[in-house]
Amino acid sequence: MGATGKGIGWIVKLLVINAGSSSVKFTLFQMPDQKVLAGGMVERIGLDGTHLTYKNWRGCTIDREAAVADTAQAVGLVTALLTNDVNGVLKSIEEITAVGHRVVHGGEKMTSPVIIDSEVKTVIRECFELAPLHNPPNMEGIEACEVHLPQATQVAVFDTAFHTSIPEEAYLYGLPYRFYREYQIRRYGFHGISHKYVAHEAARFCRQPIEALRIITCHLGNGSSMTAVRHGKSVDTSMGFTPLEGLIMGTRCGDLDPAIVPFLMGRKQIAPQEIDQILNSRSGLLGLAEIGSSDMRDILAAKEAGSRLADSAIRSFCYRIKKYVGAYTAVMGGLDVLVFTAGIGQHCPLVRQLVCEGLEDLKGFGIALDARKNETMADLPAAIHADHSAVKVLVIATNEEKEIARAVGRVLAASSN
Repeated sequence: MGATGKGIGWIVKLLVINAGSSSVKFTLFQMPDQKVLAGGMVERIGLDGTHLTYKNWRGCTIDREAAVADTAQAVGLVTALLTNDVNGVLKSIEEITAVGHRVVHGGEKMTSPVIIDSEVKTVIRECFELAPLHNPPNMEGIEACEVHLPQATQVAVFDTAFHTSIPEEAYLYGLPYRFYREYQIRRYGFHGISHKYVAHEAARFCRQPIEALRIITCHLGNGSSMTAVRHGKSVDTSMGFTPLEGLIMGTRCGDLDPAIVPFLMGRKQIAPQEIDQILNSRSGLLGLAEIGSSDMRDILAAKEAGSRLADSAIRSFCYRIKKYVGAYTAVMGGLDVLVFTAGIGQHCPLVRQLVCEGLEDLKGFGIALDARKNETMADLPAAIHADHSAVKVLVIATNEEKEIARAVGRVLAASSN
């Protein structure tokens, strides 16, 4: 299911919407040159202190409170801004040809970006149970745009779609097969839009076809995941049935012996809802560092101030990443490019250093950082490996909005053929 295509050859305006539980992020692109005409965010929707930020290509900025109660009103505010006589960039909302929506979960059925119809909406709703914090607000964004931009083609771009190329031996868990057959319990993976974008940007930076490369992408932020990309396709990824599996994250525990859950529930008389809260919201860097923050910047500051637990949390975070680098290198039969992206990946030299430390002289597999480049890089993308490194190490700024816009462009091109 879905559409493919190489791109669009005419000038169109595409709006990218990322609707969350209390926010709507938006970017207006002119295609095919991928020029950003305007963008911003409506935050704290339905809460006190609802806030709007906005900037257009001429440099006009808005930063103020907004009277917005729900996603539909937020989208209405966005469309009004884009056509405003003073701050807008459009004469009419009719200029928007299509809207690209980030949708977190598409299950096994959604393998590529697709024009939204009743069948697609059914699949998105079927995945509410699998992504209860994301798919419902994603659907609210779609429905709001259908009201406020009825002329535009609505396109869904799924975070899980990039990982549907993962082979069966990588996505199955060691559970009775009937649980997969009956409930589709398997590895799905997330952050797929980001992983795909930076993998292709890495190939472009290296001036090599992505089909010739074995790449590991490290999306390191409050939510963190890694993906093995062989010849342009995801062949394994660290997040699983939910975003809880894999790396240690800001507040999520990552990989865990499942027997710990019933042990804690029995010993401390913890209810299922509370254990879920512990694993997802009170663990990870927050739980390990014990400084009351999951922000890597705060934990680094605490480490510098002498906190042993902050230092241990950082080392545990990096150790898990290093383990996955080794595992994915084995899975792909080698490694050509290692990519760091997202907030921590782009801005934390110490994390990159600790991940690559000790990998310089491994036979047939050498990752050697240039310490100066790692510490002092200015513009992204940047290469931070030493000249003799067998593996290229890159830092690339992710851009999920641009990847969604490109995907929408391909869908439009395919639908017009």
